Amino acid sequence: MTTLHRPELLRALALLARLNEAMHARGLPRPILVGGAAVEYFSGSAVMTGDIDLTSPVQEELERELVALGFIKPEGFGHTLGWLHPELRLGFEVVGSTPLEGNVDPFRLLLVEGLSPDAAFVIIPVEDLIADRMGQYSSGTAPELLRQARMLFRLHPDLDQAYLERRIRHETANEYGIADLTE
Repeated sequence: MTTLHRPELLRALALLARLNEAMHARGLPRPILVGGAAVEYFSGSAVMTGDIDLTSPVQEELERELVALGFIKPEGFGHTLGWLHPELRLGFEVVGSTPLEGNVDPFRLLLVEGLSPDAAFVIIPVEDLIADRMGQYSSGTAPELLRQARMLFRLHPDLDQAYLERRIRHETANEYGIADLTE
């Protein structure tokens, strides 16, 4: 398989796929990849992240599975809030119970296969990532996220334009739309 993704991300996503399958095998919802790692996935590692952000409505069960997969939770001053695996350079962190506070259409979530044998992981749709980046940009706290949103928009010409427009309008209190993604 030819890929543009950096090896560290691919190793982390393969482990995420194993985590997804362990949760699914127990009849629990699969954790959903969101945030910077999702941006890195959809950008082919053009944008890189330092952690894997997940959402899950069953955080305690997910943390049990992380331990079973060899993750540890560092303690003490100056340590990450998330989970670390000895073979990875990226930490895992549960950042919420649902993606974007429940504003993502669950039927649009994507199941990504092929990074680990017989395992897959769930990721937020690229349209919602763009809308989230635009929402953070419009808040005035993250001006660099406009660049990420524009890059993702250019890299994915097959986006659902109507859904994307609606999501950007929602995330930005109607201040921005698709037209703001073109330079």
